[in-house]
This record gives sequence, C-alpha cells and structure tokens, in this order.
Amino acid sequence: MSHALSIKNLTCKYNGQAILENLSLPVRDNEIVCLLGASGCGKTTLLKAIAGLLPLESGDIMINERVIADAQTWLPPELRNIGMIFQDYALFPHLTVAENIAFGLRGWDKERVAAKVAEMLVLVHLEGLDDRYPHQLSGGQQQRVAIARALASEPDLILLDEPFSNIDTQVRHGLIKEIRRIFKAQGVTAIFVTHSREEAFAFADRMAVMNNGVIEQFGTATELYYRPSSRFVAEFLGTGSYLPVTVERDHMLSTPLGAFDIHETPAATGEVEWLLRPQNLRVIPDADGEGEIIEQLFMGDSCRYSVAFQQHTLLVHSHQILTVGEKVRIEVEPHEPVVFAIAS
Repeated sequence: MSHALSIKNLTCKYNGQAILENLSLPVRDNEIVCLLGASGCGKTTLLKAIAGLLPLESGDIMINERVIADAQTWLPPELRNIGMIFQDYALFPHLTVAENIAFGLRGWDKERVAAKVAEMLVLVHLEGLDDRYPHQLSGGQQQRVAIARALASEPDLILLDEPFSNIDTQVRHGLIKEIRRIFKAQGVTAIFVTHSREEAFAFADRMAVMNNGVIEQFGTATELYYRPSSRFVAEFLGTGSYLPVTVERDHMLSTPLGAFDIHETPAATGEVEWLLRPQNLRVIPDADGEGEIIEQLFMGDSCRYSVAFQQHTLLVHSHQILTVGEKVRIEVEPHEPVVFAIAS
C-alpha cells in the first residue's frame, strides 16, 4: 500500500545522543496525523526532520513515493513541496493578508496569484479582509491566514507545530473543527504536533504517542484510549484506575467485581492489574454496597467520583449527584478488559 508520507527506521542524533531512534511512521493520503507527547519526547525533532531542517543519522523519508531523504538523497526544504504552519503563525507584519497568502507563489502570473488568493480567502472565511495587516486581526484570524498561505502553494504535505496553543480557549474548539473541515475539503495530508490530548482527539484521524524518541503506539483515538499498549500510553491519554486481578488459563479474568472473559490474548497473565477507565464503571446508590464516595469533582455535564473499594480507589464518571460518604454498588460496563503486569 502506498502512503502520502512514509518514514522508515529514522534515527536523528544531537551531540551523539539519539533524539529519534529507529522510528517508522506511515501516513495515508488525506490523513491528519498527530504527534502527541510531552516536551522533549522528540515530536518537534521529527517534524523538523520531515521538513529538511535537521540531518538524519539513518533512515528513509518518502512523500508520494518520491524519496526526499535517505542514505544517498537529501532534498533541501524548498524542494520538498511541504507547507509549514508555526506556533506563532510567522506572518509578515508589513504585508497585508493578501500579500501574506501570496508570498509563496513566486513565479506565478498576476492573474493566477489573484485567483488563488481569492480562492483561499473564501476557503478560510476571510473575505473582505485582504487589505488588513496581521496586527489588525484576532489570533484565530491570523491562524486562518497562516493556513491559507500554506495551502496556496498546493503542497504535498502540511506540517503544523503546536498550531492552536496561542488561540483563546473560547474559540479554539471551533477553529479546530473549521481547520479540519478545510483540510478534508482540500484533500490535505497533514502532520501536527501537540502536547494536548484534547486537541489531538478533536483534530487528528490517527495519533502517534511519542516517548523518548520512539512511537509508543500509533492508531485512532479510541484504539489508543481504550486499547493502550502500555501504561505510558494509558496514563498519557487519560485518567484511570488499576485493580489487582488474576488472568486464568482459559482467558477468564477473576476480579473483585466478578468474572469476565478476555477475548484477546492478554499482554500478561497470572496476577495482573486491570485498567479501568472512569467510563468502564457505574455506581448505584446502595446502603449495603462495598463502595464509598470519598471525593466528588463536578464537571458540568457529569461528575467524576473517587470511590473507595476494598482498599483501592476507583474513578467513576456518572450523571448522578452523589454525596461524599454515600455507599454505592459498583458495576462494570461491557468492554474488552486491558491488563498490565503489576508495576514493580
């Protein structure tokens, strides 16, 4: 299967230290992929390597079956046909909106440039603002100009580095939805970097969770959230509880909450810890229940409760209003159990 972007066995070093190590990533055409991870995990380094801003120690990078970097080839950034959108937008303050959008269209005739600028202004909903300067725009409008400029030159790939971090929280969700719509309408293949799982969930088709220069897991948001391959991925993507249980030989999970089938071969057997997302559990008020509400966090449309259960604390989401000290019965929502070896 061909890919819009194919990265194989990529290693990048700095001062002899591997920042990326034997990393591979396949990206489909018209796919938005997020590089998600904490500061220093290597996600921005990977973005720079794709753009041609960092040398490779080893590995191959191909865009639309065209080699842009390997042991024999190294295309400079300007020949890779990649658009870039930076955290601070990198707009030219002395140029108008229209001039910023047209900046990368060198060699085009005036009529073609004017038509492309007009097309981009309509696409990003900035009609009538073509004569304004960046300082006369809101942060969201500046981001739209940066998007329009990147798309205008019709790149094979767009790279975005923390594109929403400077946007006010009140408008961020709407802007993410709108830019995703624009990318999908234009058939754009994009890689974007963020440390925010909420942005990744909302914007990406698939996510690569990175840790210490490697990709821990690559897949859709639901795959990674509900079927994490490691504790690191599980804990990076959201809250959860761990309950000591036993995996029996017949793939039966023996737990204090009952017995459950494991349909997939578990990563660990014997004495293990069961990952329980707050959505995997429900609480029912019951004076004879084994659980007790010990903390309540109101979240607007629901509450998250900490429940004491057999010397363990379980996190549960519920739409019910319960009080601290209230006794509850805990039940398990249907799901495929995820277990890990007991942490040492």
